Amino acid sequence: MSGTLFVVATPIGNLEDLTPRARQTLASVDLIAAEDTRHTMRLLSNIGAKPALMALHDHNEEKAAHTVINALESGKDVALVSDAGTPLVSDPGFRLVRDAHKQRIKVVPLPGASAVTAALSAAGLPTDRFCFEGFAPPKRAARRKWLGKLADEVRTIVLYESVHRISECLADLVEIFGADRNAFIGRELTKLHEQCVQGTLSELQRQVDGGDIVSKGEFVIVISGAESGGDSDIGVDRMLRLLSVHLSAKEAARITAELTGQKKNALYERILELQGKRRS
Repeated sequence: MSGTLFVVATPIGNLEDLTPRARQTLASVDLIAAEDTRHTMRLLSNIGAKPALMALHDHNEEKAAHTVINALESGKDVALVSDAGTPLVSDPGFRLVRDAHKQRIKVVPLPGASAVTAALSAAGLPTDRFCFEGFAPPKRAARRKWLGKLADEVRTIVLYESVHRISECLADLVEIFGADRNAFIGRELTKLHEQCVQGTLSELQRQVDGGDIVSKGEFVIVISGAESGGDSDIGVDRMLRLLSVHLSAKEAARITAELTGQKKNALYERILELQGKRRS
């Protein structure tokens, strides 16, 4: 009989967040497929486990998955772990889990730590419907285009961002989503210097730029969904946001005025309002 593939969530910071079931599984499987074997060795050393280890990451997953499937088909039990959190959630493992299902191998999830659910639980924003979008594109033009497509999403949005781009990403969010959109930043979740801060996007941007939210570690951004309203208003706002990503505010207002018949000056003021730059 084939072995079992255990998909094991590991701590995102605090090692005490490893569940007893995960601890027992990691100590008893025949093989652990890990994103970074050196990182996982430290976790295993902490719990006194010494199973065989192999690397399975973004750059070798196709080949490594084949090796793991062979081990499973020979009757060995295997645990899949990433460096932190739940495998496959912005982490490697998709090909392996997919191939295991194709081969009718039993797949068992061991739930636990996840930066997505940790941030949502502390954000104080609606969680009945949400979407996880992973990391924003690193290049500014691609990021602004990507954010423009999300600006009218009515579900709560969860993003990851690196310390190197958090300020620039927040600046783009303020401009494209609007300065007054409610949001939350979770920094270094479950770690010693954890910060959980809620505010408008412009407030969060000021706190990051001013150093109140320290530019160190890993960031999760949770953003409230766009307010639903009349279809006409939503359509015009969406048009203004998308056009202003690529054009100046005046040019975006001019084109929207031609397409909708609305007054150009009023549309220009609306763009400034959406970007938090309304003139006094």
